[in-house]
Amino acid sequence: MVRISLLLLCLLVSTCLFTSSSAQAPGFVSLDCGGAEPFTDELGLKWSPDNHLIYGETANISSVNETRTQYTTLRHFPADSRKYCYTLNVTSRNRYLIRATFLYGNFDNSNNVYPKFDISLGATHWATIVISETYIIETAELVFLASSPTVSVCLSNATTGQPFISTLELRQLSGSMYGSMLSEDRFYLSVAARINFGAESEASVRYPDDPYDRIWESDLQKKPNYLVDVAAGTVRVSTTLPIESRVDDRPPQKVMQTAVVGTNGSLTYRMNLDGFPGFGWAFTYFAEIEDLAEDESRKFRLVLPEQPEYSKSVVNIKENTQRPYRVYAPGYPNITLPFVLNFRFAKTADSSRGPILNAMEISKYLRKSDGSVDATVMANVASLYSSTEWAQEGGDPCSPSPWSWVQCNSDPQPRVVAIKLSSMNLTGNIPSDLVKLTGLVELWLDGNSFTGPIPDFSRCPNLEIIHLENNRLTGKIPSSLTKLPNLKELYLQNNVLTGTIPSDLAKDVISNFSGNLNLEKSGDKGKKLGVIIGASVGAFVLLIATIISCIVMCKSKKNNKLGKTSAELTNRPLPIQRVSSTLSEAHGDAAHCFTLYEIEEATKKFEKRIGSGGFGIVYYGKTREGKEIAVKVLANNSYQGKREFANEVTLLSRIHHRNLVQFLGYCQEEGKNMLVYEFMHNGTLKEHLYGVVPRDRRISWIKRLEIAEDAARGP
Repeated sequence: MVRISLLLLCLLVSTCLFTSSSAQAPGFVSLDCGGAEPFTDELGLKWSPDNHLIYGETANISSVNETRTQYTTLRHFPADSRKYCYTLNVTSRNRYLIRATFLYGNFDNSNNVYPKFDISLGATHWATIVISETYIIETAELVFLASSPTVSVCLSNATTGQPFISTLELRQLSGSMYGSMLSEDRFYLSVAARINFGAESEASVRYPDDPYDRIWESDLQKKPNYLVDVAAGTVRVSTTLPIESRVDDRPPQKVMQTAVVGTNGSLTYRMNLDGFPGFGWAFTYFAEIEDLAEDESRKFRLVLPEQPEYSKSVVNIKENTQRPYRVYAPGYPNITLPFVLNFRFAKTADSSRGPILNAMEISKYLRKSDGSVDATVMANVASLYSSTEWAQEGGDPCSPSPWSWVQCNSDPQPRVVAIKLSSMNLTGNIPSDLVKLTGLVELWLDGNSFTGPIPDFSRCPNLEIIHLENNRLTGKIPSSLTKLPNLKELYLQNNVLTGTIPSDLAKDVISNFSGNLNLEKSGDKGKKLGVIIGASVGAFVLLIATIISCIVMCKSKKNNKLGKTSAELTNRPLPIQRVSSTLSEAHGDAAHCFTLYEIEEATKKFEKRIGSGGFGIVYYGKTREGKEIAVKVLANNSYQGKREFANEVTLLSRIHHRNLVQFLGYCQEEGKNMLVYEFMHNGTLKEHLYGVVPRDRRISWIKRLEIAEDAARGP
């Protein structure tokens, strides 16, 4: 029987040892930010590099005072409008402690500017990290109840320097720990102080002494406004005997084995509480570790000078624990505290011993943000482009700051009001989830390579601006677009859309449907016949124009009045005729030569492109006198191209007809060859022939025949 009991005891001990040694496996994550290799530190914690989780650059730093491996590297990010996030796996409805640390180390070689930036947990602003010393570690720590399978920690909003991070640690807590906090679905606990009183050295107590790896700071640490104004008669006491802890928050035994005692009847301290003033959670931990005589007692009160209502209750450890070496943990789950906390424990009149204090924890309630109502939809959209940088910002799309390509409103639960993904090289269909953004006002998807149909945006009644131009969208224009009550701008040009333009589109909507060759305006008849006849007439007109050009060119070669042959024009610049210093109309047979300065001034250095062809690109311009011009820039600078340019100048300077665009002159400077025409407002011939322009502006069949006849007759 004794052997069986010993066997069971051994099995129990081995099970406990296994559980302890593997405690960090399911709920411990230790990220060495900027590190390259995994390692196990002197405490037995297993650290992993973060390079598989996030973008950013790494830096190596060195500090005489800090040699731990995890503080020799860091990861930093650009000071831009983006959010840079770590996403960690958690178990929903479990409590966790999450801790981020920051050791600057002057990684950016900026001795005069210290970084300042925000850190957030999901949609909730966690803290503003303000670096004030090069080699001091700043720490942010939070206790939270997981509400989803993942949690995001994001850096953003740098006001000075660059955002950076040294370590990120996640620790799963026991189910009963911190259960006294108020409404965990609405608040987190931001840790302000966790103190080990009576500590034997300046070293903190943490894992493995605390199996949950909470960091209990020594009361011997030297830092500004930390546990000052200590009362005379304060002594340090300790024991090696085990301390029994039955309280939910489970302070570690090593912490409870030390304490301070006010031998003169009181303990007093003053300290700063980061994040306060505010609404907080404060608990003290007491254990009687001195052997009192039967006739001795230890009773005392907490005294807060500015809050007398908290000074009524008497702390009587023996009465609450029934015996020494057992933990008693009174506290306030709901208390308002100032930034500078003055507190005192004073013995009662009937107490024979002064107050004792083993440990203390103070945290501030951090109101949890619910985030955007569109968070799930936006996450689905971003997941379609997970390999791109812009889709990996993480966290909430709106809170506490929006993604760089998103705009949100200011509602308590913000909605996405603008998507701006112009020219992002996006392919495939337009994401179907976008139609679920019921608060959407602006949609910018132009300049991509989207294919497929335009989605039905009838569920987005607030849409005002839609940019889908310069894609490869197909199919018909949804009639639902015309039913959007707030639509102001609709740009669908240069796609492959078919069918008809909805007739009930509001007249005050600014729209553009050009460049969709198979798209017609609603109400047109005989479209197919019109296209065939239009194409035939167009081809006929081009043929006649070509014949006329050949005849005129032949005549021009024989005409000695030109003074130069086309070959001569090819070998040197065309003659400059200074009729005036401005762009004016050319008269007679001589081509007016404009300076490059005049052309650049008129076109604002070729700012607005209005067309292109085999010859080159056409730009819009306006002279000082207000005359609108079109400047065609020669693309082919070869000998053949220059000869064609000379021929065209020679020909165009002699031909004038009411159905031909008026030729104003040319420019030939710095290797550039340009032709200057009057600007035509009503679109291209192609648009007029094929029905892209509105019906009232199209060329009638009678007019087409008149143009063909005039072209055949010549000037």
